[in-house]
Amino acid sequence: MAGVGNDSRQEAEVVVIGAGLSGVAAVVALRRAGIENVVVLEKSGRLGGTWRDNTYPGCGCDVPSMLYEYSFAPHPWSRCFAGRSEILDYLETTAATHGVDEAIRYDTEVVSARWEPGSHRWHLETTNGAYAARALIVATGPWHRPRDPELPGLDAFPGASFHSARWNHDVDLTGRRVAVVGTGASTVQFLPEIQPKAAHVDVFQGTPQWVLPKPDFAFPDGFHRFLERHPAARRAVRGVQHRTQEAIAVPLRHPRLLRPLEAMARHHLRTSVPDRELRRALSPDYRLGGRRLITSDTYYPTLTRPNVRLHPTRAAAVEGSEVVGADGTRAHADVIVLATGYHVGEIPLADRLHGSEGTTLAATPAWAESRRAYLGTSVSGFPNLFLLIGPNLLSGTTAVPTVLEAQLGYVTAALAHLRTRELAALDVRPDVEEAHHRAVQKALRTTVYSTADSGYYFGRPGINTFSWPWSTGKLLKRLRDFAPDAYTWTPPGGLPAQARGDQAGSPVARPGLPH
Repeated sequence: MAGVGNDSRQEAEVVVIGAGLSGVAAVVALRRAGIENVVVLEKSGRLGGTWRDNTYPGCGCDVPSMLYEYSFAPHPWSRCFAGRSEILDYLETTAATHGVDEAIRYDTEVVSARWEPGSHRWHLETTNGAYAARALIVATGPWHRPRDPELPGLDAFPGASFHSARWNHDVDLTGRRVAVVGTGASTVQFLPEIQPKAAHVDVFQGTPQWVLPKPDFAFPDGFHRFLERHPAARRAVRGVQHRTQEAIAVPLRHPRLLRPLEAMARHHLRTSVPDRELRRALSPDYRLGGRRLITSDTYYPTLTRPNVRLHPTRAAAVEGSEVVGADGTRAHADVIVLATGYHVGEIPLADRLHGSEGTTLAATPAWAESRRAYLGTSVSGFPNLFLLIGPNLLSGTTAVPTVLEAQLGYVTAALAHLRTRELAALDVRPDVEEAHHRAVQKALRTTVYSTADSGYYFGRPGINTFSWPWSTGKLLKRLRDFAPDAYTWTPPGGLPAQARGDQAGSPVARPGLPH
């Protein structure tokens, strides 16, 4: 339980912001590392993060469900690729089972968080009281704030319009003319769901996507009972799925090996779409993997339905009840669905986090220019602050929980170092942060992730802020051992100093993490 300080601030050793996939895992990892005084601040009235917020028809996971689970909480998934409701139920059940709920302060939005050098504490102001913490973990995730397009005239549209990430279920699409703006991962999932009920659907495609087959199916009766009786078999199934994902990632890092995957995607398009002109409009002019990988067996067939029309042009404006494409195409609409993605390269709280110099994260040059964070976790000038699923940590195939748990191992090792050596603060060295950033960006140049120059992976113009350029195994190895000499350390009442002696270069083992 959090205590109360002399200035009426509620005291906690660690405050976690956000109660989604990352926030729930953080509480479990911290407690297993012996840190009990943890508070989670959640601005909503329910946990779940992106799985709570995204309610569009057909919403689901795009990696195998047995990889989209915590290692400490295996689950009998109903399908190979789980849907949104089952994932949300899983998160809520896991949180209840592990007592995470008691740490969450719902309906509590962080207004500001400031590092106080004198007390070596983070001071947080919220809509529901003030907090102080030794360490701050930002678990808001990259799929939080929808990206609204610049669409002149949208405000004057007489019908209903909404972003797919904030689906308006009060709007009945039955018998309506629907215009869909964007053809990313969300559209691929919801379009097959709304097509049968809509009178007509016009889809505005700015950039065609590479779409691979999706081997989705319901698990047979008795499958999970067998796996429960034979844990080795469950590990083997997960291992096969993980290695399959990693095998797909190899040509993404080495584009000369991409041809077989591209041939598979072209075959999928050719067998799904008989019309040659439509196939041409759906054919990308960039390498597979240059944008987010998409899998679906239903998207292409939906585009061939008589009540669906693909416009291979971006939506440029709305005039009255018409959506106007950049090529002059016009489509009458009763409802507009904006499927234009997220601000993936941004942290929603960047303008509310104030570092050791009083500057916000958003205004810190290294962050503002290129979203630099050492191992996607630590930002220089922001002591005792840890980002979960921060910049350049994911690939086109890696399951988030795999990276998340490894990252939490790194965070708990850092906190253990603070505790055992009775230090007040750690702050990643700017030269280490800069060297890491340069190495990542240099390695990305030879991968497919930087071939498109814009889109999902690019949080800043021309800078890939999303992708890890090496294998998942290399990432896990980097996160496995915490190297103190990457940081400066502040003793109680003292000045920051680089780790030295027995601290420098000596990795710290992960304490008590879930396995």
